[in-house]
Amino acid sequence: MFSIGTYHAARERAASLDRAERGRIVVSGADRASYLHGLLTNDIASLKTGQGCYAAYLTPQGRMIADLYVYELGDVILLTVPREQTATVLEKLDQFVFSEDVQLGDASGAFSTTAVLGPDVARIVSGLTGMADADLAAWPEHANRRGQFDGHPVIVTRVADAGEPGYDLHVEAPWDGPLVQRLADLGVPVLNAETAEALRIERGVPRFNRDMDGDTIPLEAGIESRAISFSKGCYVGQEVIIRVLHRGHGRVARKLVGLLCETDVVPIAGAAVTVDGREVGHVTSSALSGALHKPIALAYLHRDFLTPATAVTIDGQPAVVQPLPFVSVQRPM
Repeated sequence: MFSIGTYHAARERAASLDRAERGRIVVSGADRASYLHGLLTNDIASLKTGQGCYAAYLTPQGRMIADLYVYELGDVILLTVPREQTATVLEKLDQFVFSEDVQLGDASGAFSTTAVLGPDVARIVSGLTGMADADLAAWPEHANRRGQFDGHPVIVTRVADAGEPGYDLHVEAPWDGPLVQRLADLGVPVLNAETAEALRIERGVPRFNRDMDGDTIPLEAGIESRAISFSKGCYVGQEVIIRVLHRGHGRVARKLVGLLCETDVVPIAGAAVTVDGREVGHVTSSALSGALHKPIALAYLHRDFLTPATAVTIDGQPAVVQPLPFVSVQRPM
């Protein structure tokens, strides 16, 4: 159930979120960066220690296998992926290891991840890890560093995919409980799934297995500016992406957009979106917005109906196309 109290905590102070939906893959070996560079959509080879990026892993047909976050830790690269895709990604990556010095490992069971989100999180994470809060606050998205939590290893990564900007704290699984308890002792409430979804949808961040799947081209989901490098060399699926951009001028048959509902009815995922009785798309995610006090949704619409303020109907309820994000966010202080 949506919690207005924890929603405002995340927007105004801080809240925590269990990241059980994320899997973790460790890529080691001297050739790890060049190997991933040839497979993923973003520029991996140029990452220096403490840097990272968002990327996609595509089929040769340009369809998404998964989206993922890439963190260069200095001696290994950490990939965080949707948990349901972890085994598939690991298997497909392993198929492309030939003579390269690359080793792959599934670390999903060995580590747990808790996100701390909101404008006050740099101070909180500083107190937990001993890292300087001014330094943490200046981190760009995807920055990362190893540290200590109660004398035990922690990997801190800068994130913005959960709605509010914040940090993921990756700790060895036995120390997840103590970390969550420490946050509770500091007065940091836990976001439930419904409230976390509202924050994510307000931010307009698509989620794999909700707003993207194996039939999605990154350009349809609108993630190309974050996930694709247009200056790097070849990667799997690049031919399709370039063809759409150059020959098709970036036009795709459908696109992910925001819908602002004009009634109090929260649409369900899969609900048909119509215009003058014609079905033009479907809802992928929806929630009650704590900021707008109205239901909001992410939906794929036919390319002829993407203009902001276009009137549509969702299962008989009126709505309008809305630019993303629905709600702006504040940077942690």
